[in-house]
Amino acid sequence: MPTIKDIAKEAKVSPTTVSNVIHGKTSHVAKETVERITKIIEAYNYTPSLTARSLVSKSSKIIGVINHLIPDQKGNFLEDPFHGAFVGGIEKALRERGYFMLVRTVEDEQELLQVFRNWNMDGVILTGLFEDTFFAQLIRTDKPIVLVDSYVENKKVFNVGLDDYRGGYIATEYLINHGHKNIVFASPHIQHQGVLEERFRGYQDALTHAGLPIRRENVYEHEMTINEGQELGRELAKRKDITAIFASADMLAAGIISGLQEAGVKVPDEISVIGFDDLYISRVTSPQLTTIHQDVTLKGVTAANMMVDFLEGKPIITRHVVMPVSIVERASVRSLV
Repeated sequence: MPTIKDIAKEAKVSPTTVSNVIHGKTSHVAKETVERITKIIEAYNYTPSLTARSLVSKSSKIIGVINHLIPDQKGNFLEDPFHGAFVGGIEKALRERGYFMLVRTVEDEQELLQVFRNWNMDGVILTGLFEDTFFAQLIRTDKPIVLVDSYVENKKVFNVGLDDYRGGYIATEYLINHGHKNIVFASPHIQHQGVLEERFRGYQDALTHAGLPIRRENVYEHEMTINEGQELGRELAKRKDITAIFASADMLAAGIISGLQEAGVKVPDEISVIGFDDLYISRVTSPQLTTIHQDVTLKGVTAANMMVDFLEGKPIITRHVVMPVSIVERASVRSLV
């Protein structure tokens, strides 16, 4: 691979002039010289290293996608179909706009600092953060930050989120309109000021507005893996008083359906199930899952484009994007009316 010095020698110019042409700084370089250097670069198929370009432009073109949600069991967060689709959307948008993506799981503040020290990232995108010591350390950096699915409000960050409250409300309302009155809410651990709390508030308000009681015994907090969902499904199969389950994620709903059926409970004939996310798994469960739709891939694309627009000095219409939700009707809910 030739160097800038080799190209400069052949073009009979200085290495600085070659560097300026490579980085588009040609206002003080003769047109004929630019053309001569460009032809030599193309002939050699020369590509400047990312490190060299970042030293000149002070931009690495690298966006960090940092995960702070540590799986309780073996595996990694990309095995979750939600995160796979979300990160795929980010990668697609960054690739189309000439940027690169660094994906890393970070467990604590010290590890976060190590990532910032070792990688010259232009900005970072993170999911599901809360206002805690980790976030406090994050905003001390000088990097642009896009938070996804986070209810942290801070002038230093951009947010891309979802109308989680409405999703919880319309899921529960849908079950109520189909004649269900004793409805379980199943979810991973509900944290204050998080997406699950908003979905739970929607569930509670839909019951209240319909004149139905909120029963604490109908709230189940479980991990979101298929195995945990199956275990919960087997547990819920023992309940003879409930007719419907609202699971706050499709992965959990799929596990619950499997567990119910293992225990001999038919879905939806005996218990109806509605999910949240509209991931591909909702179309391969049996029966296919009625669920709350969100465009997970578009959420990733939106976060990436917001970051790049900011880095490139383009106008940002709003610092807080809230994406819509809707019901997708399939076959996992039975009408009792």
